[in-house]
Amino acid sequence: MLRTSLNSPHYKINHIKLIIIITTFIISPFKISNPSTKKSNFNFCLNFCSLEILLHFTAMAEVYSPMMSDSSSNHFDIDKLTNDIFSILENKFLFDSKQTNSKLPVEDLVETLKANKHDVGKVRVLSIDGVGSTDGILAAKSLCHLESKLMSITKNSDARVADYFDVASGSGIGGILIALLFTRGKDGRPLLKATEALQFLVKNRKRFNNTGSTSSGMFGKMFRSSAKMEKIFRQIFGECTLKDTLKPVLIPCFDLKTRATFLFSRADGLENDNYDFKMREICVATSSDLTVNGGFEMKSVDKKTKILAVDGGLAMNNPTAAAITHVLNNKQEFPYCDSVEDLLVVSLGNGESDAGDRNLTISSAGFLKIAGEGASDTVDQAVSMAFGEYRTENYVRIQGNTGMTSPQRAPVRKNPNTVSMDGRKLLEVSEAMLKQKNVESVLFRGKKLVATTNLEKLDEFAGLLVKEHERRKSSIFATVMFKHVSPRSSSATVSTDFSW
Repeated sequence: MLRTSLNSPHYKINHIKLIIIITTFIISPFKISNPSTKKSNFNFCLNFCSLEILLHFTAMAEVYSPMMSDSSSNHFDIDKLTNDIFSILENKFLFDSKQTNSKLPVEDLVETLKANKHDVGKVRVLSIDGVGSTDGILAAKSLCHLESKLMSITKNSDARVADYFDVASGSGIGGILIALLFTRGKDGRPLLKATEALQFLVKNRKRFNNTGSTSSGMFGKMFRSSAKMEKIFRQIFGECTLKDTLKPVLIPCFDLKTRATFLFSRADGLENDNYDFKMREICVATSSDLTVNGGFEMKSVDKKTKILAVDGGLAMNNPTAAAITHVLNNKQEFPYCDSVEDLLVVSLGNGESDAGDRNLTISSAGFLKIAGEGASDTVDQAVSMAFGEYRTENYVRIQGNTGMTSPQRAPVRKNPNTVSMDGRKLLEVSEAMLKQKNVESVLFRGKKLVATTNLEKLDEFAGLLVKEHERRKSSIFATVMFKHVSPRSSSATVSTDFSW
């Protein structure tokens, strides 16, 4: 495939042009007897040669780009690049030839293009909370609406959430959602649609829920054991590992051996087998109930890294900050992302317990849920402040606004224990939360309700995602340059009849 591409007519033409201009560069200065004119002509040829070399390698970039980055983000527009290059050439040599400048036109070009942020684009980040009052149903419903909106805007029924995000992070039940939506299936596409992930979550949520007093007995512990959960995930993920994810993913857990947060990262897994783990075990690890299982022991694929994992929500219930930090410090995959101005982030919460609840007899696990919600809120405040003037467009938080509206307009229960609630009721509660007014953090002034609802915010964000997706098709810069492993068939064993 590579040899055929290099032998294409377009590549040969650029190759011939390169040879001609280098020959001109070598011969032209020596045809002139005047030393000063010779020096001027030599400089001109040097600069012009550098431009032709840049054109040459730009043409080659079309050949190599599919191997080093997301193909949908790296279609170079040669005509646009040519126009930019020769505009600089024209200004420099025809209208400003007397001014001396030690920089080559190529350097001027790169600086000019990098200064135009619309050419560089924005990195799109998805983050999903762990514990919450809806057991992950609110986040799953949000993703269903977002995916449906993406299909509507693009008029493409095959559009998936994973197609429009560059990084995805999730903790606890959020980590399970990320795994379901960003793991590669047998056909090379995402393992599940958002609606299928929601269906899976509703059917199995009691097995993942770690706050219910009704299942704290011996039978409940057997029902929610790590072995039982791993069996469920094995039916879906098979032998898939972090290397089988479509985009960079970040899923935290808490390691009891080191007493520190452990972050499962696709980038780390691609670089070293010491940090590549099976997706089914990652899902168990990030949602493992400490009060039931006492930790889930797991090993990397090469058996060299061992951890004793419990619910990631204990240390990082809202992984938004971790995802942003990963992008800003990962210059290999996100070379032009320098600040929050270069990000598009949506953070999905899972509902908050009623602020008016005064039931002090809830279980210790229930208190852990409330603590996790508080930690998520703190991260939301910090991230919102970090975005500053860009927070209204570049950062969106979807969360139930319980406590900020009257009880009649906030139909959520006071007891944070949701195990006794059936799936249909939770779906209704989550749908009502999406119809509530969106809540935004205000610098040093807490939170405020805005005019738009959560659903409207998701619609607006879907438009931004599609706009960025389309922009990349004509961009001369690769916004993202994902690491890749050698192609292999997926080990996913997803069932189409939902018999999980």
